[in-house]
Amino acid sequence: MKVLGVIPARYQSTRLPGKPLLTIGDKPMIQWVYERALTARLLHDVLVATDDRRIYDAVKAFGGQVEMTSASHPTGTDRLAEVARRHEADVIINIQGDEPLIQGEVIDAIVRPLLDDPELAMSTAKVRLTDAEQIREPSVVKVVTDESGNALYFSRSPIPYPRNGEYAQYYKHIGLYGYRRDFLLKYIELPQTPLEMAESLEQLRALGHGYRIKVVEVASETVGVDTPEDLERVRQILANR
Repeated sequence: MKVLGVIPARYQSTRLPGKPLLTIGDKPMIQWVYERALTARLLHDVLVATDDRRIYDAVKAFGGQVEMTSASHPTGTDRLAEVARRHEADVIINIQGDEPLIQGEVIDAIVRPLLDDPELAMSTAKVRLTDAEQIREPSVVKVVTDESGNALYFSRSPIPYPRNGEYAQYYKHIGLYGYRRDFLLKYIELPQTPLEMAESLEQLRALGHGYRIKVVEVASETVGVDTPEDLERVRQILANR
């Protein structure tokens, strides 16, 4: 079974224009992500999907694989699907292009359920959340699962509500997704659901249409770069290493 890792990367960003090309140490961010993805043992191939020639040229310059995609895609998932149509991979992994600290073992963790369960359509990851401020923060997406690790719901609100606080455990959703290729191509054609639009969380479309998402708990949290403060934090972490 062939597994393809795809890193969608666009130049436009409201808070950090040109984000994939911002330097961390002596490399652009997209190179950090690409090289970290190569450490995953269950990926057969890794490529960057972009709509911007500057990103394309930067990836080529460091020897990475890259493909140009349409500039009209509304989401990274649509960009992912365009690439999936051109490849014969069985499983497609969506690796966020703004997470330069992503670890190969975390990628492998979401690949494994799709290899083990031929009926599974989609997988993702979670990490234990104990910080009260993050639990309340709408930008931190929370997830609850059933006893088998399948997603029940994703929310920007604290879930579960701690009516009996001793039972309440919180998990942060890590925005790394695995898709069976056939499901991915079907998924982008599904109509949006009210819950997806209310929370502005695309993965709720899959749940709303009755598809199962396996959520794997991992030990390490990734650090996404969305603001200048995030960028400085990542630069400091890597400098200290």
